[in-house]
Amino acid sequence: MVKKNRTVSALRLLSVLIGLHLVWYMLSVLVDMPILPGPAAVYAAMFSLSPGAVWLNIGYSLYRVFAGLVLALVLGLLIGLLMGRSLFWNRVLDPVVYLTYPIPKIALLPVVMLLFGLGEWSKILMIMLILIFQIIISVRDGVKAIPAGTYEVLTSIGASPLHKFRNVTLPGALSVILSTIRVSLGTAISVLFFTEIYGTEHGMGYFIMDAWQRLDYPQMYAGILLFSLVGFILFLIVDLLDRVFMKWRTG
Repeated sequence: MVKKNRTVSALRLLSVLIGLHLVWYMLSVLVDMPILPGPAAVYAAMFSLSPGAVWLNIGYSLYRVFAGLVLALVLGLLIGLLMGRSLFWNRVLDPVVYLTYPIPKIALLPVVMLLFGLGEWSKILMIMLILIFQIIISVRDGVKAIPAGTYEVLTSIGASPLHKFRNVTLPGALSVILSTIRVSLGTAISVLFFTEIYGTEHGMGYFIMDAWQRLDYPQMYAGILLFSLVGFILFLIVDLLDRVFMKWRTG
């Protein structure tokens, strides 16, 4: 049954890809301008790229995403757990989170670059800012949703605080963390594109903008496809982590 579902999912994905490529081809024929090359020209440009240069740019982008994600997870998990388990800290931090969360994070890009320069830190911090507030709120709500009776049962059998954290609190928080990352990852990648335009010579955002400035439209679209592929792979990794760590949710 599982293999059948996977086959159906793969066929559905393949049919969507074919449909998108057909629409792309028809649009390129209708527009009939260099600014919108057809799929064949873009894939030819993609396979003509130096593998070393491609992996270098992808590597830089992945490093920035993972570094920002790890920072957001560590800080967001700590703050979210603190707010979820402590009524006092929830009352103290709740107004701070709700006042700062609605601020459009992309608007903070000039501020972050002024404070931290145009190097790696500004790019990593922007990714962290995109993710951290959603992680804090999700972890806090996830921990609050755990019935108090669950902890009382563990206390009655002599469980230590570490045991309670490992077997109750962390699984409850991890479930919402993975869901939050899946939702906010697309926004984080979009912000990464903007941050890679400035102060760097590596990364998929830089690669795409460099091709655009050189009017090399097939290579520009090739970069967009590669950037999309990176995002798709990251989504698959999150889904894999969900299946590995959340087996109890599906039985």
